[in-house]
Amino acid sequence: MASRRGKTTTNGKETEMPKAKITRESLRQSLMVFDYVKPYRVYFWLGLLFIGLSALSTLLFPFLLGLMIDVVDPKHQNGAAIPGGQMGTALKNLLGVTEISRTTVLFLIIGQLGLQMIFSFMRVYMLTQAGERSLADLRKSVFSKILTMPMNFFSQRRVGELSSRITADLSQIQDAISSMLAEFLRGIITLVAGLWLIFFISPKMAMVMLGVVPIIAVLAVVFGVRIRKKSKEAQDQLADTGTIVHEAFQAIGIVKAFTNEGFETRRYGKSMDMVVKTSIQNAFYRGLFISGLIFSVFGAIGFVVWYGVGLVQAGDISVGDLVKFVVLTSFVGGTMAGFADMFSQLQKTIGATQRVREILREEGENIDTELKVEEQPRLKGEVSFQNISFNYPSRPDIPVLNNISFSADQGQEIAIVGPSGTGKSTVANLLLGFYNSQSGKILIDGKPSSDYSLTYLRSQMALVPQDVILFGGSIAENILYGRPAASKEEIEEAAKKANAHNFIMQFPEGYNTIVGERGIQLSGGQRQRVAIARAILKNPAILILDEATSSLDSESEQLVQEALDLLMQGRTSFVIAHRLSTIRNAHQIVVIDKGTVAQQGTHNELYAQVGGLYRNLCDLQFE
Repeated sequence: MASRRGKTTTNGKETEMPKAKITRESLRQSLMVFDYVKPYRVYFWLGLLFIGLSALSTLLFPFLLGLMIDVVDPKHQNGAAIPGGQMGTALKNLLGVTEISRTTVLFLIIGQLGLQMIFSFMRVYMLTQAGERSLADLRKSVFSKILTMPMNFFSQRRVGELSSRITADLSQIQDAISSMLAEFLRGIITLVAGLWLIFFISPKMAMVMLGVVPIIAVLAVVFGVRIRKKSKEAQDQLADTGTIVHEAFQAIGIVKAFTNEGFETRRYGKSMDMVVKTSIQNAFYRGLFISGLIFSVFGAIGFVVWYGVGLVQAGDISVGDLVKFVVLTSFVGGTMAGFADMFSQLQKTIGATQRVREILREEGENIDTELKVEEQPRLKGEVSFQNISFNYPSRPDIPVLNNISFSADQGQEIAIVGPSGTGKSTVANLLLGFYNSQSGKILIDGKPSSDYSLTYLRSQMALVPQDVILFGGSIAENILYGRPAASKEEIEEAAKKANAHNFIMQFPEGYNTIVGERGIQLSGGQRQRVAIARAILKNPAILILDEATSSLDSESEQLVQEALDLLMQGRTSFVIAHRLSTIRNAHQIVVIDKGTVAQQGTHNELYAQVGGLYRNLCDLQFE
């Protein structure tokens, strides 16, 4: 997922960010973002100060421009005839001169532009400092909060949605602090000061202008909404054509096998025709808008100038004042037209803030990120499930485990077997504290698991899943994930015990080999051995193997099984097994069927029970 200002992109499809209604309560809630600005409030307040100075210095330009025109007319030097001439008198008194030349005014304009440049730079720099630093803190808080959420939180949300909270939503908030707020305050200052100044220059022309500018503003708003709507339709339709291309190329073998090249071509052509139709409609509205805007703006300027020239002829204002008025009017009109987009951006920002607040207010797990695991006592690894019943929060009416009980002594291997969907992996989820059971309790070393902190408890466990997911860095970094403080020698030792060292050294980069996204550069067996090396490096008291060899070929399975046998030595191990040949030597086999413990015992004891579920499963696999 990528993000742009005011938009999100998911699976190649760009959509507008949701907007929220602007109410007193929504505005109040949105102020939570300023809690993160407080540490950088010096940058923020300086940024606001320079916004005001920048806006005011900008408004000086039309006055200096008008003054340059007026200085060619000696009768305006003393400023006696007209209100606008008062600036000339003030400047002469300030500079201590009897006459102002156009060269003097030119230098004043250069000075004004220089100050404006400094003020503009400082406002951008200061607000960016405040925005980037505060939003970095907010991103860290949101990311950290999401990481501490229970597994049920992740089961009810898509990864893309959570990524959007950190990328698109926070980028929208960042834009609001660094850019939109500055533009809004600058616009307010320009609008208020500009209106006051044009009334100061000529109340008559100001009344004429106020009758024309709102028409232009309404035109911009009405057509702007329609154009944005059509643009969004065109973008969505273009994204649909991209989806067709992606699907066709990704499944090119299926396309050719079913001789559907023509079908895909027609499907793509139909989608492109819709894009063209919508784009032409959008061009029609844009053409009307641009031509209408040009006519309205230049017509309004022409009308105001026509009226102003009459005032010049009547001696009410000077030519310089007319220039000041026209330039200030363009400032005011442009500001009024820009408020429509600011209002839309404000709605998106409020919506983004509300969604971020929802995450920050969620109740997460009690994770201690400062816990020094290496300084904590090691568990023995005695585990007892006592009358555990459980159903997933997302499916409260469907029982998964029903009053199951079994125990594991220190260093024992406990195999969990049974048909698919009977709750085997749920046992591992409960042991890891991913979920809490509705009834019963899990004892670890004789104490309820709830008496331990989750961080400490999980630090004493290691999981080797069936579908190993590696991070996109190097092999060494993935092994190091088991214990980040480990040395290079300890990493290599763990890899050797996991039967991974030899294949790692065959790569030109060795342990620095990049594994690619989700470990795609490695085979299934190689990924499993890296995961085992990671677990060995962690040195857990309790080991959980969730069908760790079920998807491997025979050669890879043998290498992985040898590494697992070494890993399980001296540890309490829970082996969720699909291939029953791998758990024949387990100290105890727990057979789960329909959420209950159907059988329990050693391989020989259970296989001797003719007609039993374990015997039937074995016979099906070994026939």
